[in-house]
Amino acid sequence: MTKGGESVLKKNDEILLTVKGCTVQGSGVCDYNGMTVFVRGAVTGDHVIAHIIKVKKTYAVGIIKKITQRSPIRIKPECAVSDKCGGCCFAHISYGAELEIKQTQVADNFRRIGGLDIDLKPIIGSPSSARYRNKAQYPVGKDGDFAQIGFYAPMSHRIIDCADCSLQPEDFRRVVDIFRDWIRKRKISVYDETAHKGLLRHIYIRKGFVTGEIMVCLVANGRSVPFTDELIEALKNEISGLKSVVFNVNTKNTNVVLGEECITLYGTDYITDELCGLRFNISPLSFYQVNHDGAEILYNKAKEYAGLTGGETLIDLYCGTGTIGLTMARDAKQLVGVEIVPQAVENAKKNAENNGIDNARFICADASKAAEVLFEEGIKPDVVILDPPRKGCDEALLETVSKMSPERVVYVSCDSATLARDCARFLSYGYEVAEATPVDMFPRTGNVECVAKLIRK
Repeated sequence: MTKGGESVLKKNDEILLTVKGCTVQGSGVCDYNGMTVFVRGAVTGDHVIAHIIKVKKTYAVGIIKKITQRSPIRIKPECAVSDKCGGCCFAHISYGAELEIKQTQVADNFRRIGGLDIDLKPIIGSPSSARYRNKAQYPVGKDGDFAQIGFYAPMSHRIIDCADCSLQPEDFRRVVDIFRDWIRKRKISVYDETAHKGLLRHIYIRKGFVTGEIMVCLVANGRSVPFTDELIEALKNEISGLKSVVFNVNTKNTNVVLGEECITLYGTDYITDELCGLRFNISPLSFYQVNHDGAEILYNKAKEYAGLTGGETLIDLYCGTGTIGLTMARDAKQLVGVEIVPQAVENAKKNAENNGIDNARFICADASKAAEVLFEEGIKPDVVILDPPRKGCDEALLETVSKMSPERVVYVSCDSATLARDCARFLSYGYEVAEATPVDMFPRTGNVECVAKLIRK
């Protein structure tokens, strides 16, 4: 072990550290003679002997060799493979401590990246920190004759076999077992991403938590897989609520899970679920929040920030299948939704029709271009909803939104870093952050949603 007085840290050193903090990626933050050391899997309050695996000029990375004193926030993980799988970086700490880490991360991003001192409300936790996900994507591989079905290890495409993920409904475990038996019995060809050969790539499952309806999707490197009739029969016999079995064609040499073509093998092209009192159709390619109960909390907070009274024009950019905008439509004069994915736009139109909402229209276009067209049409929104992908909004979109001069902008984000950046940009267009609220939609993972209310000065 390296002596405490040495200032130079080298790879393969083993050092005693006290963990002072924790990152949102699940690494403990330590100080060693003025150098920051990140230790994977360590938590605030741990005392550990760390094995150093990487040394840079300003920081080092280590892994736990031994825990000499356990932190009071450390718990026993519910999942047997959480230390190997790349999904749950907070499986080993109490949920209350996890929420504190996420609250601090959001506050730090607003202050450090945005340079903003805002009214940040306390984080709202998920109603459940287990079995909350309504969607799962399982990569499929083989180890000899054994079918590997699970999740990727961190920073790799090495599959960690997982029979039952504690974040997924128990129905999903049975679906995976049926696939495993089918693959073994019928010697189904499994995809090798290195050689770009083999058929079955992923198993993709969705569930409507209110309706109980389940969709099972086979993702394959080809247009057919043999013996699917036997698979469907097994699923029908053993999976309560099975409504749809879909074949997704993905022949591209890419890391993207789903291809663009879907072929329904059994049942309907979609499943349905209820959210905020509305009923939604969910197809394989539709965006739908993975945490149903958390989504209701998030959308109700966004609705509160929108401050609708019945006479407003509401524009929902990045609207997906229309879920967030449609939950507000009955409190507005009119809703205009914008989405670039054609199938999602068709789903949004159908969702409006199914719920008897006749004051909504949806445009299939890039958010920036559509916002410019709406501006040229003279549509002047009172409220604009932004729910962009993780990368946030580009400058052109922010400029066009500001030209429309809405009284309020409600910004929903899955990345508080880009949210903080964009909120700072809005300052130059005459808007300021009235307040923001983090909402934990992804317990046990390093992700957290946040919704911000911006008002025109």
